[in-house]
Amino acid sequence: MATVMKPGWSKPSTILFASEIPANQKAFAFALAQAREFGANLILFHAYDTLVVAASETSGIRYYDYAAAARTEKVQLEPLAKQAREAGVLCEVVVRPGLPADQILAYTRERGIDRIVMGTHSPGPIGKLLVGSVAEAVLRTAKLPVFIVGPDVVDGAYRNFATRSILCAASLHEASKVVVAFGAELAMQHNARLILQHVIKPQEKSEVLAGKSLDQIESDLLMLVPANMRQRIAIQTIVVPGDPTEELLYQSNAQQADMIVLGAQGASAFAAITRHGVVYKVLAHSHCPVLTLSPVVLAECGSKSENTHAAEAYMAGVF
Repeated sequence: MATVMKPGWSKPSTILFASEIPANQKAFAFALAQAREFGANLILFHAYDTLVVAASETSGIRYYDYAAAARTEKVQLEPLAKQAREAGVLCEVVVRPGLPADQILAYTRERGIDRIVMGTHSPGPIGKLLVGSVAEAVLRTAKLPVFIVGPDVVDGAYRNFATRSILCAASLHEASKVVVAFGAELAMQHNARLILQHVIKPQEKSEVLAGKSLDQIESDLLMLVPANMRQRIAIQTIVVPGDPTEELLYQSNAQQADMIVLGAQGASAFAAITRHGVVYKVLAHSHCPVLTLSPVVLAECGSKSENTHAAEAYMAGVF
């Protein structure tokens, strides 16, 4: 399979920070650090689906004031834009009315954005979802990489969110070739160590290990890295049986990963209903930013859709 990725995905020239108001300061700090590292333009994007209602002084007729709504929202983001400009980053604020997910996706197509950065909410008192419908829709359908900065991410602003180690969730499935190739590209751009981790679920252990040792599977994982990159980056392979979520989070902490890369596949009905998808839980508890590649990205890079239970371990948007 020929893996074709856009150069801007690993070395972005334009980054979109999809912001709520008030803005997620930790997610903004990460977006700013990325823009500074790559010399990229930064767009602070906000879409709102509520309108400011004003009253005419002469007639008293109530009307929707689109211009006033946009001005109000822009004022909230200007301090962040000023901070970015003072850091030497070309930055602009874009505010649009409409459904946030639709507007984010439409604008990325119009402007040719290379990377999206989004934050997530902290859990509520009764276990409120950590990723809402906006992030879910973007993760499922974006045609470019999406970074999620979750509530448990350690604030690395003091060191500009330096990326020295990248943990890539891998498997021997077809879609994983794209994920690993992209992880390798990122490792080259950041001059970082690449860790490929394959977690074998208990119910699949006998099938996966049939006739193979863990060492052999680790060698197979290494072969997923494009040949022209294997000698140019430091690569470590890890194959372990266990629960995918627990093992990914454990290794990300043990290896002091600065970034996790996950591929996305379609959600099973059970995972979607119970909110127990692996990617959802990783986003909720990861101590570092998580980059997701949607099914659309995987397909455009040449990956065939796989309707297998194993693919469920690496799907984005299972909320």
